[in-house]
Amino acid sequence: MGACCVYFSMLLPAIGELKADEISVLYIGVTGSSVHLGARQGLAEANAQGEFMGIHYRLVSFDEVSNSGLTPVAIITAVNATGLLELVEQNQNVPVFNTAAGEPALRENCRDNLFHVGPSTAMLADAERQWQQKNPGSPARARTWHQTFRKYAAAQLNLRFKDRFGAEMDDDAWVGWAAMKLLSDKIVRQPAIAGEDLIEELKTNLAFDGQKGIDMSFRETGQLRQPLLLIDADEIVGEAPVRGVVDSSNLDSLGVPFCTK
Repeated sequence: MGACCVYFSMLLPAIGELKADEISVLYIGVTGSSVHLGARQGLAEANAQGEFMGIHYRLVSFDEVSNSGLTPVAIITAVNATGLLELVEQNQNVPVFNTAAGEPALRENCRDNLFHVGPSTAMLADAERQWQQKNPGSPARARTWHQTFRKYAAAQLNLRFKDRFGAEMDDDAWVGWAAMKLLSDKIVRQPAIAGEDLIEELKTNLAFDGQKGIDMSFRETGQLRQPLLLIDADEIVGEAPVRGVVDSSNLDSLGVPFCTK
């Protein structure tokens, strides 16, 4: 499985001012997975955008960092909770994007440099609870994304992904794409931003659409506020927050909105 499944002893060098023309993002997880393909899709779009600013992004592996001394501006991870917390602890001046671990406790304990791009299990459960309140007996399940989602330029994103990889964009692929894309959207405006300044900007000054039709930002818990889809028989039947149950723009009605500490 490689670096994704070991418990890391990797402390990245302290981040100083980065070269504006070469920005590395470390990916730790299974290569070729949906998350990894999504991050690669985000990388391609980031480089298309960055070309006009003279910025080039690289998605680098654990081995590349270890062997070359590269200093990534951020880490995108698809690992379990134990490995995730070890990375966060060892690299406190680097934003770490969680794409795989859904435990609510990771959000409730609030680590300054930990950003959860995928929804927590509590968010998924709240979305289903809201839907069932309006549609009693429905077996619909909450999802992050779906290959048939068409609104808000989602259809174009699904098509770009399928054209590049010959596969449908699923929940994990969207999360990997979103992690890379929201990061590059922030950096393209301030190419030399890094370290604690980048962490603070992500926490306090993010408005990411993500092809979901509403600006998304990070809660104090590090969780990305986001709408979710309700899927029944592999078809989209609704969206959460569920209109008529809560305000449809109240993204904090899904999951835990505040730190517990």
